[in-house]
Amino acid sequence: MKTMALANQKGGVGKSFVATQLAFFLAERGKRVLHLDLDHQRNSSVPLIKSGLARLAGCAASDVLQGPVTALIDFPFVVVSGDVRLSGLERQPEHHNSYVANLRGFLDAVGAQFDVCVIDTNPNPDIRYAAALICADCVLSPVQLNQEALDGIGSLLRHPRYGVHKVRDLMNPKLDLIGLLPNMVEATPFQRANLTQLLQAHPQLLISLPGELLRYAFIQTRTAIAEAQAAGVPLWQLRHASVSGQGKVGAGSLRTAAREAWREVRPVFEEIERRIFKEA
Repeated sequence: MKTMALANQKGGVGKSFVATQLAFFLAERGKRVLHLDLDHQRNSSVPLIKSGLARLAGCAASDVLQGPVTALIDFPFVVVSGDVRLSGLERQPEHHNSYVANLRGFLDAVGAQFDVCVIDTNPNPDIRYAAALICADCVLSPVQLNQEALDGIGSLLRHPRYGVHKVRDLMNPKLDLIGLLPNMVEATPFQRANLTQLLQAHPQLLISLPGELLRYAFIQTRTAIAEAQAAGVPLWQLRHASVSGQGKVGAGSLRTAAREAWREVRPVFEEIERRIFKEA
């Protein structure tokens, strides 16, 4: 099983959208998917559960860290939901080492049951965030194109305790940074200037897409993305509501906006999938 963590030490960058929709995508591609939500706000686990495509595990994420949890229900798409107890774990430093050991033991125990584990982390450099990076094979970092987010890239990489470089050097030498993924991108002069700044400062950290022309992965702001998250459906399955003659609301035709948004997002997810399984 490959384990990928989504990480950014700043909230509001659309990380949960990427975690949710990437899990949907990998499952549709025939992968056996485990989704572990280490954020007590549950922004990625809620739409996955709402979709009906994934089964809710019989344990919560705090149970995994406080462990030991060594078994899950037998289903190819399982969600271990975030829960409120996660927010209190940082205040128990005497147990931090055991939290990491329990997560590692859990991933080892269920590894034969799944092809990939997608871990959504909380936007704070605490023990949950650290445990995910220490136990993951790779990390993907969605970012926004504002100055605060760009300034935060240094902390993502070089935080004195939980920076990607620090974790890789001292605790997890196999950790691979898939790259930075500009998210919620808008066609404004301000964001274009920040994208240029990002390209100049960190070109090696962006995700290049295959093709004759050099292109980098990013996800634009689209209303269909927010609607798919709210509805708890894969973006490419977002449909219009239809009303029958009896007044019942059902699913209508596929939304054009969703189809167009998915046309943009799909090659990004395909490249991320390729990078997750590049050694498989």
